[in-house]
Parts: sequence; structure tokens; C-alpha cells
Amino acid sequence: MSNTRPFKVLGIQHIALGSKDKSRLEKLWVDIFGLIKKGSFKSEKENVDEDILEIGSGPAPVEVDIMQPINSEKKPYVHEPPLNHIGLWIDNLQEAVDWLEERGVRFTPGGVRKGASGHDICFIHPKGNEEFPVGGEGVLIELVQAPEEVIKLLDYKYI
Repeated sequence: MSNTRPFKVLGIQHIALGSKDKSRLEKLWVDIFGLIKKGSFKSEKENVDEDILEIGSGPAPVEVDIMQPINSEKKPYVHEPPLNHIGLWIDNLQEAVDWLEERGVRFTPGGVRKGASGHDICFIHPKGNEEFPVGGEGVLIELVQAPEEVIKLLDYKYI
């Protein structure tokens, strides 16, 4: 098991905020702060109805995802906690997952898959367990495969 990390965390890709009613979040983030809505995503399986907002421009703007549950009585509870998760740009997602699992990092079920913005993603579980003792210490963390233009923009070796 090599200690050399085969990936880099390049920056924040998004933050996800939850509420039972995302229109209340929209009032602050769109109407008052002026963020632009760039898309939406709905998934019965993930119990989420979300709008994807954007801060900044170019190939690596930061997204603010405002979410509400489709059914507030059903898991996952995307509105609890209100700061639901953070997303990090990763330059090599599959290598990151393999390396992190070797070190006891617990991932949520579902593996690597396409996320709401079309990038490959996976989640580090907020809590470790006996088999995989390392978790996000109460924070759900989404790892997001950065596209090549984002890697070139954010990776110090290109600067």
C-alpha cells in the first residue's frame, strides 16, 4: 500500500443546502444574493428536488445546490442538516476512491455514478463504521471528477 496520494483535491465544486421548502432558500440565494439558476435535478431514488445555482464564471464556478425532499418523511433527508454536504473537485476520482478505501474511508452506497451536474461523483459517508472507520466526522462529502479544463485551471502544476 503506497503512501503517495495518487490524486489531488483541486477546490470546492459546490455546497448543497437543504430545506423542506427550497423556495425559502431561493429567496435568499437568487432573489437577494443574485445567483443564477443554471439547472435543476430531480430524483425519486435520492429523494431530492434541487436547483443548481452558480457563483462565478469560467470553467470552475462554484455551485450552490438548493434542495428539498420529494417526501420529507422518507430517507435520505436532504433537508437535514441544512448544510447537507460539500463537493470537492478531484483530479482522478477512481484512483482517489481506491486509495481512500485502502485507508479505511467509508463511502455511501451507490459507488461512482453521474451526479446532478453530469460529472462522475461519489460520497464519503459522514460516519465511519467497524469495517471502514474513517468518515466525514458528521459531514457528507461529495467527490467530483473534475473535467480537464478545470484540472488545468486549478492544478498548481499548470500555473
